[in-house]
Amino acid sequence: MQQFTTIPFKIKGLHGGFSEAEGIGKFSSAGIVLEFESKILGMLKTGVKEVRIPLAEILDIKFKKGFFKFAAKIEIRLKSLAKLNELPVKDGKVSLNIPRDDFERASDAVKTLQKHLDEHTQSLPPAQISVSDLFEEETKELESK
Repeated sequence: MQQFTTIPFKIKGLHGGFSEAEGIGKFSSAGIVLEFESKILGMLKTGVKEVRIPLAEILDIKFKKGFFKFAAKIEIRLKSLAKLNELPVKDGKVSLNIPRDDFERASDAVKTLQKHLDEHTQSLPPAQISVSDLFEEETKELESK
């Protein structure tokens, strides 16, 4: 059975400040599941949406402490624009504002997920070398002659 850490969050200032989202994030060794509902002008609800972000889609994740545990947030950047279109995004990243009561749990969840992300990256095969890189050295040698 998959173990996960649940953290409530808010995303403020979406669509020019006219909407915000509230939800919960579930962090596990497989990735992140975000369940959220957007509110336009604080009144019109869009319905609950669930987005799964597998470990392979996460470019990086950071925990920002804020000031005396106020304004703490988790910032997630993804590798795929298609996945970003499914999420409430601001400045090309997902910024989850964390309640003060969940500061420690959010910090631990990000550290654990970062560890799993590092392990996943190390388990991948080496990056493929592009054709231009293969011939770059030979081209330099020919130019020097």
